[in-house]
Amino acid sequence: MASGGEAAAWVPQKEGLREICGLLQQQMAPTADDKSAVWQKLEHYSQFPDFNNYLAFIFARAEGISVEVRQAAGLLLKNNLRSALKTMPPTNQQYIKLELLPCVGAADKQIRSTAGTIISTFVQIGGVAEWPELLHALVKCLDSNDVNHMEGAMDALSKICEDVPQVLDSDISGLSERPINAFVPRFLQLFQSPHATLRKLALGSVNQYVMLMPTVLSVSMDKYLQGLFLLANDPTPEVRKLVCAAFVQLIEVRSSVLEPHLRNVIEYMLVVNKDQDDEVALEACEFWSAYCEAELPPENLREFLPRLLPILLSNMAYSDDDESIVEAEDLKPRFHASRFHGSEDVEDEDDDIVNVWNLRKCSAAALDFISNVFGDEILPTLMPIVQAKLSATGDEAWKDREAAVLAFGAIGEGCINGLYPHLSEIIAFLVPLLDDKYPLIRSISCWTLSRFSKYIVQGTAHREGHDQFDKVLTGFLRRLLDDNKRVQEAACSAFATLEEEAAEELVPRLDVILQHLMCAFGKYQVHCAPPLNVLYSSYVRRNLRIVYDAIGTLADAVGGELNQPKYLEILMPPLITKWQQLSNSDKDLFPLLECFTSIAQADPISAGSPYDKEFIVCCLDLLSGLTEGLGPGIESLVSQSNLRDLLLQCCMDDAYDVRQSAFALLGDLARVCPVHLHPRLAEFLDVSAKQLNPPKLKETVSVANNACWAIGELAIKVRKEMSPVVLTVVSALVLILQHPEGLNKSLIENTAITLGRLAWVCPELVSPHMEHFMQSWCIALSMIRDDIEKEDAFRGLCAMVRANPSGALNSLVFMCKAIASWHEIRSEDLHNEVCQVLHGYKQNELMTTHCLLEMLPDAQGWSMGTMHVRFGATCEGQATEVSTTMILVLENFHCMPSCKIHTVIPVIWSCCLLALIIGGIFSWGCIWAMISSSFLIGS
Repeated sequence: MASGGEAAAWVPQKEGLREICGLLQQQMAPTADDKSAVWQKLEHYSQFPDFNNYLAFIFARAEGISVEVRQAAGLLLKNNLRSALKTMPPTNQQYIKLELLPCVGAADKQIRSTAGTIISTFVQIGGVAEWPELLHALVKCLDSNDVNHMEGAMDALSKICEDVPQVLDSDISGLSERPINAFVPRFLQLFQSPHATLRKLALGSVNQYVMLMPTVLSVSMDKYLQGLFLLANDPTPEVRKLVCAAFVQLIEVRSSVLEPHLRNVIEYMLVVNKDQDDEVALEACEFWSAYCEAELPPENLREFLPRLLPILLSNMAYSDDDESIVEAEDLKPRFHASRFHGSEDVEDEDDDIVNVWNLRKCSAAALDFISNVFGDEILPTLMPIVQAKLSATGDEAWKDREAAVLAFGAIGEGCINGLYPHLSEIIAFLVPLLDDKYPLIRSISCWTLSRFSKYIVQGTAHREGHDQFDKVLTGFLRRLLDDNKRVQEAACSAFATLEEEAAEELVPRLDVILQHLMCAFGKYQVHCAPPLNVLYSSYVRRNLRIVYDAIGTLADAVGGELNQPKYLEILMPPLITKWQQLSNSDKDLFPLLECFTSIAQADPISAGSPYDKEFIVCCLDLLSGLTEGLGPGIESLVSQSNLRDLLLQCCMDDAYDVRQSAFALLGDLARVCPVHLHPRLAEFLDVSAKQLNPPKLKETVSVANNACWAIGELAIKVRKEMSPVVLTVVSALVLILQHPEGLNKSLIENTAITLGRLAWVCPELVSPHMEHFMQSWCIALSMIRDDIEKEDAFRGLCAMVRANPSGALNSLVFMCKAIASWHEIRSEDLHNEVCQVLHGYKQNELMTTHCLLEMLPDAQGWSMGTMHVRFGATCEGQATEVSTTMILVLENFHCMPSCKIHTVIPVIWSCCLLALIIGGIFSWGCIWAMISSSFLIGS
């Protein structure tokens, strides 16, 4: 397309340049008939090695070309770089870079901004080490007095800081210091710039590093704070918004630096929480939730509550131009979140509009947080304001009444103790509002009542409460059939919440409930004539989903009670008809299959085989539901399918949620039909083990959790066939137990259980390494509730101790606490195994005592008196804890025939030594308590 040569000598051919410019103009033309043909031609040209050089030339210096066409060339170049940069010839890369740098200081703002976008893309893909001229050029621009150059450099840097902040905070070969060290001082200096754009970009760039906190920002913290206070009253709203964002980030991750200035920061936030600019007020409002979440001392905020609470309530009222008011009037539909997977990525574009986070929602969330921190003490300040708003009359006051109902819901959890004596009156007040003439009052009343679902259900024990439950339930069912889509959604969500709490209370009312749900199902599918048919088409899709959600929740709540012909005749025909109407590529199939997943546990139903990721996840969940519902009955279906091979593919899928559901199904199948997994068992074990130690475990914790559980289920079925992967899995499990920070409780529990199951089936492989993980493992075991999985884990513990008794000696106190965590071991054989383990240590009293003493480097040869002098009596609380633990252990095994006084006393002696070693000494009362308990047990 052009004459070859070095990058600096490259020049475009006039004909190629003219044709590409023409295509770009056609692509941008609003009246272009066939943009796809234009796009195909551009795609054809992109196959030429120097096509991107043409785009760079057009963007940087094409004469006589409009700014819009130049910008289009730049954006196309940016998109091409994402796929082509790594394979692009170095000479072409160099040419593009040389053309870009002068554009940073271009006179036109659009060109500068697009140049910054392209530069950021270069840095995202290739870093800055391959473009040393860039950093020098940006520094030079910042140090110039040319506003265009300064703004262009800051625009590029702000995008780099937002997209890949870590790149500038890393060591670069050939540079004496990290790039961020050169830029942060210049950013802070620009806080004082007379140009609002520079102040905004500089502050936004520094804010990107609050979480990372590089050394240069840490040592410049005082200057940063001074800059924030300087910009606090900036005339530009965007700058004030960034100031608020900075304080929010600091209170979340570096609250200590704000402590000396906390009163001033709170005072400032109170002022800007009432800012005329809603975005500034919204960012300020985030501060209150962040403060509460950071678990900072409440007293710092307490004195400001009388001023803060009225502001929050004021901001909770709808504004006159709120889009939700328009939405409620024209029935514009709104998305209802899926219970299973979340469907943010599959919704229409207008979801972002109707679900936007705004000042009203943020204020309600802040009130919720504050009520959970301060509890009932906010009621004396809050309730008079709420009551005044509720008592306001007239059509013009409906927004205040709606905000007051929202406030009741927001404090429903945190202030429940103070509200509880009046809860019956509150509910009695709210129920009539379900029939209010204003749709937004009807919808918020549904939500607020649902917040009290637990207490409404609890009240059914007496007649008044029973009547009140019926009124709430029938009110929700009426609103399911409301003509307003917002009310329909709120009623379905509220009803689903009530279902979860009510469970068996719903059984006598199933007929009425199903009639209303299926009536709503039919109502939501009614289409209207133009011009509203497009609007209602979206309305139909979204509100059907919340009905599916309510039906699925009902099935979960009542379980097998739903599996009766009279109910299934109401429920299934409309759902099956809808299913048959949908093609396998229709995304409306996704929530319908989720609904079937729940119903399947009461009445198994077959489903189709969609192909998109969303459908794969839903089908995996449906299969899990069928497996759980049918149990071993699923075996005949599995044997006649290629499920095993498909499941293995899903376990290796790139999509996080596909793998999460795949490993859940793997564990379910391992429970009921492991024989059908056997031909590819080694592959299943290998891919499962890889999930336990990914580079970013915290980001894939649910996948790891399900994979860990599946390995444990497989282990107890295939037993010795686990041998090839046991040590690999154990190594990963031990790392999780030793570094549990930031991981959820479920993963820690499943890790402990799976480790125990592996030890149970392969003790000879696991026990030689037990001393490296016994303490952290026993701590995790002690937190697990009594169930059959805990029994499996303790069978592994006993098997390992039998294989390697000395491996547990240094962790004896932790093992005792783990054993004492049982409320009751119902399995007689496990009970006997644990007794044997304890008895084994009692019989080897001298070895046990010697090992316990060796836990302290200079403890050998000490007498009890010497120990008392060494440790003193300051830690009797710890000693009492150990004595209590040992008593619990002894009491738990009171039926052991050999447990007489001559075997109990050595245990008490060992326990006393153990308590001394960990830092305390028994009082005589503690020792006497143990001896007394032992005599009673021994007798």
